[in-house]
Amino acid sequence: MKKLKSAIIGCGNIYKVHADALQELENAELKYVVDIREKRARNAAEGYNCDYIIEYEELLDKKIDVVHICTPHFLHSPMAVKFLEAGVNVLVEKPLALNYKEGNKIIETLSKSQTKLGVCFQNRFNNNNQQAKNILESGRLGKIKGIKGFVTWHRDQEYYLKDDWKGYYKTEGGGVLINQAIHTLDLMQWFVGPVKAIKGNVDTRVLNEIIEVEDTAEATLYFENGAVGIFYATNTFSQNSPVEIVIDCGKGSLRLFDDQLLITDNKESKSIINTTSGGKYKSYWGNSHYKLIKTFYQDIIAGYYTETVNATEGLKTLELIQYINQSAINQKKCYLSNN
Repeated sequence: MKKLKSAIIGCGNIYKVHADALQELENAELKYVVDIREKRARNAAEGYNCDYIIEYEELLDKKIDVVHICTPHFLHSPMAVKFLEAGVNVLVEKPLALNYKEGNKIIETLSKSQTKLGVCFQNRFNNNNQQAKNILESGRLGKIKGIKGFVTWHRDQEYYLKDDWKGYYKTEGGGVLINQAIHTLDLMQWFVGPVKAIKGNVDTRVLNEIIEVEDTAEATLYFENGAVGIFYATNTFSQNSPVEIVIDCGKGSLRLFDDQLLITDNKESKSIINTTSGGKYKSYWGNSHYKLIKTFYQDIIAGYYTETVNATEGLKTLELIQYINQSAINQKKCYLSNN
């Protein structure tokens, strides 16, 4: 079996998830880890029996097939563009880029390349989310009328101070919208379909003296199919409570909460399906990174996309975030660029 030579850039909190997945894949071989902090890079290399590099540009001479970008947000676009131009496949952690404009630049570069790009919206691969998607597409519950997504998590002063890039627009791109609730926004539009317009607000409620980005956001999403979505996200709650998504349909509803999917059918009794993703990582996504990475590598070898969350899909959430912010500034409903 052909093995794709891989490298991971950024040895922070998330890189181990990628490295563990690569060790399990038969068609992948982790050759390099990269980090500007030599001690961190060296430790990562020792842990995964590979070489390490300090400057990521050196990878361009190493004949790598796939690079995983696990760096702060502001580095996603310049790194992705550079490797796509060099003919290297790219898997980038969310978000695709710092903002919509930079995301478009990646799309333009990708269109001139023979390579592939995937975005880590791994929650699409959670068992319960896959089950919900299948039920909605089957038409069993009828037409989707509405959806709500609630994210109430906790991010304190220490969270922002331990990383010098978090809490600033020029390096993080935003706050709760682009870093935590972006997964929920992605799932909402994945479940229901394209968004036509948005009316929203953003605010910084608690750590005003520490961060300049928002810690709270809310929006109403107007979907092209007529459904209306309600979205609320905050990092100011006292704990990380489970994300909740409820989808209301003509013949019933779906409720995604923690590791459970509750199906309510107007003709039958309620039933609860426990679909824990499992794994040794956060319960919110379990081993879904592995599923996403496996799919991406299979698509590279096959030469076409199947279920990979590609750049175009990754750009959709950046557009939603852009228009939530724009609506907050203008205090009116904003129509997305394709409407």
